[in-house]
This record gives sequence, structure tokens and C-alpha cells, in this order.
Amino acid sequence: MTIAEIVKERGCGRENLIQILHDIQDATPDNSLHEDDLDELASLMNIPVADVVSTASFYTLFSLTPRGRHIIRLCESPPCYIMGEENILAAIREELGVGVGETTEDGTFTLETTSCLGACGVAPVMMIDDVVYGNLTEEKVTAILRGLAAQQEVA
Repeated sequence: MTIAEIVKERGCGRENLIQILHDIQDATPDNSLHEDDLDELASLMNIPVADVVSTASFYTLFSLTPRGRHIIRLCESPPCYIMGEENILAAIREELGVGVGETTEDGTFTLETTSCLGACGVAPVMMIDDVVYGNLTEEKVTAILRGLAAQQEVA
């Protein structure tokens, strides 16, 4: 779907900007927003490029740099930290061979941290794409990541 089609479908009102940015990012193979796309969007919506870029750079769910097909967001909130978030981070890093903010060589996973996922009752928690995983252990994280990697190989 083109940017023009997305804007036409959502409407060019400023109140639709965030959802349009999500749609554009979801449509890119590298899971990010590109400068030329933001320029085109600003033109189509008749708003300053600076407003589009500042919105895209303010929210952590948007990225202006290429990322993997799957985004792992590990919660660093106090409840997750108390329940062993550091051990979960170590298990993810060991399994994938990447640090926070990095993408695996094959472009499958990008590891990010976030201040809260709103699932404190099942801490520690991570979200991969739109799926939240709670009550994590090092073994559970390894199984989840290996399962997703295996699905990628089949696809």
C-alpha cells in the first residue's frame, strides 16, 4: 500500500497522523520510517515536515533507523527489575548475540527496552511485535525466541 493510499484510507486530518505513521512503518521491510516517506506524508497531509518528524521521533514505537522484522521490547519497570529483568535481558542477549538497540545479522530481531508495558502483574514482561509475554524465565525466553526463529525459517 502506498503512502497516498494510506492517507486516503485514514483521512488527512492531523488527528490521524500517529496511526498513519504506524501503517507506513508496518509496510516497510526494515520496520522503520524513511525520510523521503515522511516528506511525502507531510506534503499529502499539508503539515510541516518538522511536525511529522518530531512526532515520529517522540514516540518510542516509531524508528527512524532500520530494525528487524520482529521487535523485542523488554520492560525495565521496577516490578520487572525486581522480578529478574536483568536475567531475562542476559538470556536474550546470549540467545540472539545482540545488545540493546541492535539487530541480529539476519535481520530477524531487534532488541529494545521500554520503561513499562503495563503488565506488572505478570512481571518480568517482554513484548514481541504486538504479543506480550509474562512470568518470564530464562528458559521460557529462549523457547519463545527459538520458536519465532523457526517460524521465520519456514516462511
